[in-house]
Amino acid sequence: MPSPKKPPPSSVLLTGFEPFGGEAINPSWEAVRALDGWTHAGALVHARQMPCVFGAAIESLAEAMDELEPRLVLCIGQAGGRAEVTPERVAINIDDGRIADNAGQQPVDVPVVPEGPTAYFSTLPIKAIVRDLRAAGVPASVSNTAGTFVCNHLFYGLMHELARRAKPGVRGGFIHIPYLPEQAANFPGAPSMALATLVEALRIAVRTALEVERDIAETGGQLH
Repeated sequence: MPSPKKPPPSSVLLTGFEPFGGEAINPSWEAVRALDGWTHAGALVHARQMPCVFGAAIESLAEAMDELEPRLVLCIGQAGGRAEVTPERVAINIDDGRIADNAGQQPVDVPVVPEGPTAYFSTLPIKAIVRDLRAAGVPASVSNTAGTFVCNHLFYGLMHELARRAKPGVRGGFIHIPYLPEQAANFPGAPSMALATLVEALRIAVRTALEVERDIAETGGQLH
């Protein structure tokens, strides 16, 4: 008798952005694509690059979600000037571009989703991720603002998609990462993080998000 077919692995969707703002590279895509094809706990990671464009980023994300039907979605973005890996707590329903996106758009005080909720909270175990990153020697903290550029736009779009689809057990959120050293060299004094460290940080984040059902209760607040 033929052996029964194994069920296909569940999917994890990792997204990173194309370069923007005059940069030649984007650390989010460099780190994400290094994990394409990696598996953990029966889940297969798929990496997808997102355009740094309002509107198009959410459309690309929705297409990838339709294709893969992931159980976990982690969107990653560059946060030049930050020294830590920072899981984001909340996405807000506003686009307010300090600079233009890669299509030349620069919305000011425009909702991501008209008539959508004011904000969405991440459904990732963000404090457990920070705990596990620190335990591995990776600087990390919870962030309470994802900005108002395309990163927050995509984060809000992700959470809105997850709410609309309402599939039990599917989680998602956003993580900001620092410059790569070769980028920081052009901004004297700017912090950076090696690509190998960023890749390991995302590996830890995926692992924790798959394994920790309920986030830990410890302080991750900020004074300002």
